[in-house]
Parts: sequence; C-alpha cells; structure tokens
Amino acid sequence: PQCWRYERTTRGRRREHYQWNMDVWGVGGVEVEAELLSAMVAFFEGVGLTAEDVGIRVNSRAVIGEVLGGLGVPEEKFAATCVLVDKLEKVPIDAIQDDLEELGLTREVVEKLTSVLSENSLDAVAAVLPPDSDAIEELKRMFDLCKAYGIADWVSFDASVVRGLAYYTGAVFEAFDRRGELRAIAGGGRYDRLLETFGGEPTPAAGFGFGDAVIVELLKERGILPSFDDAGVEAVVFAMRDELYGAAVDVASKLRSAGMTVDVILEKKKPKWVFKHADRIGAKYCVIVAPDEHERGEVSVKNLMKGEQSAVSLEGISDWAKDRARTE
Repeated sequence: PQCWRYERTTRGRRREHYQWNMDVWGVGGVEVEAELLSAMVAFFEGVGLTAEDVGIRVNSRAVIGEVLGGLGVPEEKFAATCVLVDKLEKVPIDAIQDDLEELGLTREVVEKLTSVLSENSLDAVAAVLPPDSDAIEELKRMFDLCKAYGIADWVSFDASVVRGLAYYTGAVFEAFDRRGELRAIAGGGRYDRLLETFGGEPTPAAGFGFGDAVIVELLKERGILPSFDDAGVEAVVFAMRDELYGAAVDVASKLRSAGMTVDVILEKKKPKWVFKHADRIGAKYCVIVAPDEHERGEVSVKNLMKGEQSAVSLEGISDWAKDRARTE
C-alpha cells in the first residue's frame, strides 16, 4: 500500500512511502513466523543482499512478559512498560524517569529489566525464567525452523528488540543494516489479539511491514540498486489516428497472446514522441497502425535495434510474434 505519516523526515523515513505487508491469519504456531522470516530473506537474496549485509533480530513479547512478571510488574502495565523500554534504545533512563514513576516502576526494576534486555543469548535469558517457560520453548522451536529453512545466518536473538507497538503478543523481529548506518529495514511479529480490538473474532495472526525507503538507501549504499531504464517491454503499439485505436488494441492483444510484452500508447501522440518513448523504455519493436497499411490489412513494424521497417499482415501478426520468440 501507499502510506503517509506526519513527522520530521530523515534518511530512510519519508512522509510518503510504499510498503510491502505480508500477513498470515488463522495459524497460531511459530511455523508462521519462520515462514515470514524466510520470505523476507528470499527478498533480500533476490536483490543481491547477503547475511553480511542484513541481519534479523528476534525477540518475544511473551518472553518480556515473563521477565516483567518475575520483576513484579502487573499485566495491566505490560504494554506501557514495553513502550518505555523501547524508548531506552534512543534516550537515557533519566529522560523517561517521570514516565516510569507514573507507572509505579522503580529505577531498580527498570535497571534489572534493561540488564536482561541487553542479552543476545537466549540461554542467558532462559536462565532467569522458569525452566518450563513456554515463551523460551517457542523461540527455540522458531530458531530450529530457521535452520531448516537455511536462514540461520540471517537470524539472531536480541532481547532488546521490543518494538513500540503494544499489540504484539508473541515473537517480534526487525531487519537491520549490519553496518548500523540506517534505520530498521523492516519489522513485524505476532498479534493474536489485534482483530478483537476492532470487534472481530479472536484470530491468531502474524506479519511484517517492509517500507521502500530504507531498502532503497541500502541498495544504493551497496551499489546494487536495480536500473529501471529497461521496462522489459518488447513492442510498443501505436494508432496513427483515433479511429484506428480499436485496431491497435486488437493487434496488441494478439501480440500479448503470442507471449510478447506490449505497451499500448493510450493517448494521442505524434510519431516522433512514440519512437522516443519506445527507445527510452528499451522496446525492440514499434508496431504502427496507419490508415493506408490498415486498408491493406497490414501494420508497419519497425525493428528499433536494426532500424529496419517492414509490413506484417494483420492475420499473420501472431505468427510473426511467435517467430520472434523462437529466433531471439
């Protein structure tokens, strides 16, 4: 979707951006989180990034909940506490002292909590929780699945990943630039109670949001941002007159059915503009539907690579396209 937000813009954070959302509804197991993480890694690999470029930090709100419970923080203060803890990554504890006191949290409790949340070892966190911790077992299961997916090098435990949105109920994760130069690339987690807050039926769910701004910055940094100069269009179809537009659409449909990628000129344009447009998008052919040729049951086809122009019958245009596919 296209998204907007009202805030100060910084590198990798714009007021308007596009976002890839991937969500799985109706399944409660950590198999979902592992599948989501695998999809995220597949994207990174698809654009030329490696586990040396990007990592994915994983934690669990359920783990944090058990830690808070052990420190005597009541359930009703869980969400607000998580929001404050999330801020500690950006500001010192003194900056949120008033907020902590308002929640009834002592500095000692918060310091103990931040000590636990500074751990990058799941075993170290497990040591301060009951031996039968369901939250720890779920995370261990998820990391085992990540090994099965072949993405273990990308994923690591990090107790400091809290994420400020209070609706998460289980695993939370955040993709990051390993050089530490950029904001979070993507993030998500499990939110089993979200639908209920909007009056829906209880439905387990997990997913992530992946904005375009930071990943573009990262690809630029690594020198692997794809070029979109070549749009992958093989042929541009153009009607010389308005009354021939229907014929041009018919030709375009036949070419597409034969497997060609076709761009139809939708507006009234001069031939000079059409040829420049075809050249700009890297098209191989320009198919012109002109009055005289149309009367003869033909179209003019210009090979833009060779600069040659020839006549092709309307009846034979599909065969012409198929021949091109076989010979090129």
